[in-house]
Amino acid sequence: MKDLQVINTISEVHSVIKVTKSKHPLLSILKFEEIEFNQFADGMRARIDLYQIWMKEGVNCQLGYGRSIYDFTDGTLAFLKPGQVLTSLDAQNSTESKGFLILIHPDLIRKSPIGKSINQYAFFDYETTEALHVSDSEKITLTEIINNITIEINQNIDKHSQSLINSNLELFLGYCLRFYDRQFYTRTNHNQDVVTKLQSFLAEYYQTKKPLNDGIPTVASCATYLHMSPNYLSDLLRKEIGKNSQEFIRDFVVDKAKDLLLGTSEPLSQIAYAFGYEYPQHFTKVFKRKTGLSPSVYRQLN
Repeated sequence: MKDLQVINTISEVHSVIKVTKSKHPLLSILKFEEIEFNQFADGMRARIDLYQIWMKEGVNCQLGYGRSIYDFTDGTLAFLKPGQVLTSLDAQNSTESKGFLILIHPDLIRKSPIGKSINQYAFFDYETTEALHVSDSEKITLTEIINNITIEINQNIDKHSQSLINSNLELFLGYCLRFYDRQFYTRTNHNQDVVTKLQSFLAEYYQTKKPLNDGIPTVASCATYLHMSPNYLSDLLRKEIGKNSQEFIRDFVVDKAKDLLLGTSEPLSQIAYAFGYEYPQHFTKVFKRKTGLSPSVYRQLN
């Protein structure tokens, strides 16, 4: 395994990929035709402490991203947060290479509204296999915003520069949120399959003794089973059924607990333990929040 290169600044990225120095110290937009992808040796590894947005088309390149491989052959967008390790795999240039790479230093947005709301853009935590696929018209919309930011970068920096840049970045990410919503909705059949698989996973989990040893299934364990990132799974469920992953798991447990409450005479504490709750009072709190009744009252009334 090759040594890990740590990159902290925009200028370091430009130096590594051998392009001219960025005119802005905290932001860079690189067109793919400027980048010689074939200069990156297979296995070259770098941790980049910058936000990255890749919008590409016609690039014959693969990047290792954590345990996943991101194939740069389709027209997609991928979003990477600071601290991610990338590994170059089979990188080659193509005469058809289009797109751009946006590099954002965290200091650029730290004190701005977008910095305070950056966590709402959960797609920075998606796996690369959950990239955003955009239509031609959507691509035009995003490209126009990028062109506006590029104009600001190339002008002399004044007191308005940072707020205008950040406003355009926020607009760009806002459109990406909209386009991800569209992608969720247009994949509704696939999404329903995911819901069904998640229900089956939970049902099988509670047919074993795992709850007694491992507790309630975590969002991470559900996402791993479904080969998704936790954030993508939560967003998919929220768009499809109006619940996030934690709510889905909680509601599943409460519904199954109702069956035991009404179908058996098991003590409440044993039912709580059977569903992975270490403390019965926690189970009671969750049950009451969902149904408006404590488990004992629910049992008495039904």
